[in-house]
Amino acid sequence: MKPTNFSKCLTGFLTGYLAHERGASKNTISAYRDTFTLFIGYMETQGISVSRLTLENINQTAVVGFLDWLQVERKNGNATRNARLAAIHAFFHYMQYQHPEHLYECQKILSIPMKRKAIVPMNYLTIDAIKMLLQQPDTRTVRGRRDLALLSLMYDTGARVQEIIDLTPSSLRLDKLSTIRINGKGNKTRIVPMLDEQVRLLEPYLKEHHLLQAYNDVHPLFFNSRNEKLTRAGVNHILLKYADMARKTTGEVHLPEKISCHTLRHSKAMHLLQAGVNLVYIRDILGHVSVQTTEVYARADSRAKREAIQRAYTSVVPEKQPVWLSNENLLDWLKRF
Repeated sequence: MKPTNFSKCLTGFLTGYLAHERGASKNTISAYRDTFTLFIGYMETQGISVSRLTLENINQTAVVGFLDWLQVERKNGNATRNARLAAIHAFFHYMQYQHPEHLYECQKILSIPMKRKAIVPMNYLTIDAIKMLLQQPDTRTVRGRRDLALLSLMYDTGARVQEIIDLTPSSLRLDKLSTIRINGKGNKTRIVPMLDEQVRLLEPYLKEHHLLQAYNDVHPLFFNSRNEKLTRAGVNHILLKYADMARKTTGEVHLPEKISCHTLRHSKAMHLLQAGVNLVYIRDILGHVSVQTTEVYARADSRAKREAIQRAYTSVVPEKQPVWLSNENLLDWLKRF
């Protein structure tokens, strides 16, 4: 079977351009790959098999049809639709220079706009809710001890789920000033301090699994029964299991119905903000490129807004009562009606 021009370009984009010229992370490349897997599947539903799919078949109409298919058939929201479109935009930006004879069609595809995302309230847990969640793992079992170490570290560091999955024992520095090295988006590395309480929780787990030994330096820090690093779905399953258990406990603290691994990250950021930590430090802990990204937590903190309003409040209400309130005859007359 003769390769098509689309297959050649897509291979060069995913294996050459993204990795070597853009320096994209493995996660970004995987996300872009998944987008084109879906796109190829969509084109097959339109009667064009992967073996016959060429650049000439891909135009603005086909891409818009794919985006609509994602939302109608796969029930994707605007955020997912925009992420898929970003991958397609990146590919056709690359194509402009590789195949300038397709420049006009590339520019038409690049002109497809992102959809406005619905603004939803940020989902985060209170400190009491975090405490209740972390009380659920059964520390009498090996798995329970692992789960407690995993969830507490994910909350304390504000790490993304993939960042936690990719950790190895060599990422940890356990001494007087303990820190953890986290590899984030775009292969950017940040150092996050760990408090003594977190270290005291981690050390028994590390010793139990011999993870402090030099030969285990590159072993996954958190792993399953097959000694393989956990998956995103696996970590999410662990979190949801304990969230369900926490909801069944009696008390005044209640967890929201929808909770995800990112909820722990949002919760840590909000708790740091409420404790008075500067946004610049929160930005560095979370690994945001710009403090403008971190400002979303300040906008979401209704308690901080209320306190700021109260500090700046000046009474403008007249202290003197209205005349009719001091007129006893008028009040007596009104009471008779």
